[in-house]
Amino acid sequence: MQDHLVSRRDEVVAMPRTSATSRRQQARRQLDTVASELRSVRPAFARPQAGWVESIRQAVGMARKDMAARMGVTESTIARLEASERAETVQLGTLRRAAEALDCDLVYALVPRRSLDEMVMDQGQKQVAAVISAAAHTMLLEDQMPSDRSMQEVIDEAVRTRIDRPGLWNDRP
Repeated sequence: MQDHLVSRRDEVVAMPRTSATSRRQQARRQLDTVASELRSVRPAFARPQAGWVESIRQAVGMARKDMAARMGVTESTIARLEASERAETVQLGTLRRAAEALDCDLVYALVPRRSLDEMVMDQGQKQVAAVISAAAHTMLLEDQMPSDRSMQEVIDEAVRTRIDRPGLWNDRP
């Protein structure tokens, strides 16, 4: 197998080629590590009521007309930008330009509420439960129901095989 390079912040690590399944698992674990750190500081990043742009602009004493000049737009455009941030309709590109004008960095992240592994396992279990519930009724009628332990083993294996296959997030099993 050929190796490939994986970049992790400021280091590059040679890693053996892996299957799509293990690449997804590895990606989930790496993202979970970052997300765990972000979850712990998330309260510190609560958007101020006026929005970040207006709050920082006012805190540094920058008038709208000065910010407008830095961005090459009109003063009324800055007022609309601040209003759109409060309304959560601002575009990321516009927010990035505003951040530059304020000598700030734009930090953008989606922070999963729980681990990505938990998310895919729960979804896999939902799909498997839907399939098994249909079959369990027939097996029960025919007195072919396996023991709880062997049934759990079948469920666990079915979940493991589903979690990294396409279609996991389809509404139908």
